[in-house]
Amino acid sequence: MFDWRWDFTWQILPRLVIATGNTLMAAGFGYAIAVVLGLVFALAQRTPSRTLTFVVREAVEFIRSTPLVLQIFFVFYVGPQFGLRLSPWTAGMIAIGLHYAAYLSEVYRGGLDSVPKGQWEAATSLNLSTTRTYFRVIIPQALPPSLAGMGNYLVGIFKDTPMLSVIGVAELMHTATAIGSETYRYLEPYTLVGLIFLAISLPTAAGIRVFERWVRRKLGLS
Repeated sequence: MFDWRWDFTWQILPRLVIATGNTLMAAGFGYAIAVVLGLVFALAQRTPSRTLTFVVREAVEFIRSTPLVLQIFFVFYVGPQFGLRLSPWTAGMIAIGLHYAAYLSEVYRGGLDSVPKGQWEAATSLNLSTTRTYFRVIIPQALPPSLAGMGNYLVGIFKDTPMLSVIGVAELMHTATAIGSETYRYLEPYTLVGLIFLAISLPTAAGIRVFERWVRRKLGLS
């Protein structure tokens, strides 16, 4: 029977708002790690070293082929056996950043492959170093085609933050479950969690599409 209590809803809302801030922080830091590390993975697979390319490619495929929750457990519980003792927050952000870095590396790869070969030839004719070629010529042209995929994974990383609750990170889902355990009422907290995720994910996705169109207009691509 549907038994919604508004007084209880207003009572638990402040705790969920605080937890929402924690969730956004975890998603933001995790995404920042993924953006930087994903580019490193993508560039490492384009070096003359076949060994490095092979190792990075296999590592990326391994990360993409295993569940995020397993990677979170591995970093937090197995890491100490190798001398890597991390707090739940740090372990969670590293795991989620590493996981999405593997996916973003493929997004970057597609963007890099979309740059016309003439741009590489022009950089070579100007005797630009490899670093200057990538960061002054190639990457600025590769980013616009990559924005859609990067935006999708930003929303995805936000929706995957509840997995951090398995190691005790006090994000939104973890807090809702704690409230339910304390009060034996799950309808209100879980419903609010769903609404909060919708209230953040939908505008974020729309904002990403607007930003992508703006970038394309600025660069004369549409």
